[in-house]
Amino acid sequence: MAEAEKTVVSNFIRNIIDADLAAGKYAARTWSGQPGPAARQKVGAGGTAISLDVAKIRTRFPPEPNGYLHFGHAKSICLNFGLARDYAGACHLRFDDTNPKKEEQEYVDAIVDSVHWLGFAWGDNQYFASDYFGWMYAFAEKLIEAGHAYVDSQSAEAMRANRGTLTEPGQDSPHRYRTPDENLALFRSMRAGEFPDGAHVLRAKIDMAAGNINLRDPAIYRIRHATHHATGDTWCIYPMYTYAHPIEDALENITHSICTLEFADQRPFYDWLLARLAELGCVNTPLPQQIEFARLNLTYVVLSKRKLIQLVDEGHVAGWDDPRLPTLVGARRRGYTAEGFRRFAEMIGVSKSDSLIDMSVLEGCMRDHLGETAPRRVAVLDPLRLVIDNYPAGQEEECLAPNHPQKPEWGKRAVPFSGELWIEREDFMETPSKGYFRLFPGNSVRLRHGYVVKCIGADRDAAGNVVAVHCEVMADSKSGTPGADNYKVKGNIHWVSAKHAHAAEVRLYDRLFAVPAPGAGERDFLADINPRSMTVITAQIEPALKEAKAEDRFQFERHGYFVADRVDSRPDAPVFNRTVTLKDSWTARKD
Repeated sequence: MAEAEKTVVSNFIRNIIDADLAAGKYAARTWSGQPGPAARQKVGAGGTAISLDVAKIRTRFPPEPNGYLHFGHAKSICLNFGLARDYAGACHLRFDDTNPKKEEQEYVDAIVDSVHWLGFAWGDNQYFASDYFGWMYAFAEKLIEAGHAYVDSQSAEAMRANRGTLTEPGQDSPHRYRTPDENLALFRSMRAGEFPDGAHVLRAKIDMAAGNINLRDPAIYRIRHATHHATGDTWCIYPMYTYAHPIEDALENITHSICTLEFADQRPFYDWLLARLAELGCVNTPLPQQIEFARLNLTYVVLSKRKLIQLVDEGHVAGWDDPRLPTLVGARRRGYTAEGFRRFAEMIGVSKSDSLIDMSVLEGCMRDHLGETAPRRVAVLDPLRLVIDNYPAGQEEECLAPNHPQKPEWGKRAVPFSGELWIEREDFMETPSKGYFRLFPGNSVRLRHGYVVKCIGADRDAAGNVVAVHCEVMADSKSGTPGADNYKVKGNIHWVSAKHAHAAEVRLYDRLFAVPAPGAGERDFLADINPRSMTVITAQIEPALKEAKAEDRFQFERHGYFVADRVDSRPDAPVFNRTVTLKDSWTARKD
């Protein structure tokens, strides 16, 4: 079923949107007041005026450009862009670049690339918090003039001490009762660069005895002498995220500001700020509404940005795009698909309560999609030579193998056959165990899409290791020819012609962590790293795989789904990464 035809599953966010639309909440959205028509027209960083339809449902995905997106972001991206698509609205890609010391253009570029890769577009609706620094500053002055904000000159330590606890109210700052004129003069001096970092902050004036600590006069501007990736040295004061975010939402006419549950305690300040700005005629009405949902919690991974940075900086992985890392750039390089992520997001849905999703659910979504879309090919990962003693010397022929057994319209490919082949080492056992139906002396198997052969012995090296298996071919047993069905064998093994095969690097990736909850309790999460999370081998691949281009995906028969590495593959020399096995091998390990 095409994505556009899928049944939309309702959830509490959709219920809110449906109720808002039914009530005509946005049908007559209006703008009034100063300092300008920001609701209908915003000037972007390049100076281009962008018209915004105030009646549309608008969501946003607002990453901070201080790192790479991870699996949890994929859930948010699919949710926000999916809602905008389903309601014929718009979703904005907005970079919350309010902290110049941690943000880089590299992260901006990577985020744009990842969201596009997931299959979403935003047209002209790409914005930056820094686009609005002028508005934010103007709004701060209005808050000061109205008595809703003041400049505090306490040290950070004193502010923390006076903030109170969950059971005790905070204490008013000695600077809380400065006059609006005093506060405005100090704030403008902060803007002019007359004070060092930390000398003053601008705080909202709300209630130091509030039960919600986030309402105890939170800081909304701080001094930070740092060069910004977009605005350079224009500013030396920067808005706090909790102040900037609701303003961005309002100026962009966001209707439903969807975020994760950890921001629920911040919603009262979000609402307080927008209500004050609406009273002052600064923002559009009706105001955006913040809605929280449960973030993604996934077994066998860490999604903490701090821990991901530690893994990269300390060299436990080979970079942000390491295929074992739960970043979107890593997932793409591993061969995960955008469609697989979208299926996963749809399957797990959204709720208001936290839950732990097993990694096998995500892997299953990838496996299902790749099973439908990946052509079949043959690669021998642990090669053992097979010699057909009675096959004419120098003779070659072709066998036909389907590109996908469930898609006959994909056709067949020619696979060369000769008297010496590569087979998997596990497909020969000199003394077979019970239930073993592959090659052993005296037993016959079918070479998949080829002939039936009978094992007659094996060669060993000086150390006693098997180095070659000898067989005899049944000349009238070739698959697809008359008489082939006369041979009834229980074993069926894959192979590649030794003369025509190509050696290729194959990376067998597994889960980065060996336990479902890395670092649970007091344990160092690094102690839970899986020592077998990557194994590099040299495989023998069929000739068709030599032509694989970066990001081409295949099912290697019997082994799983693989992708040609998008970084290290070269023309005629692809490097393959295992994306996921054919079955959930981890469930078997737990059992």
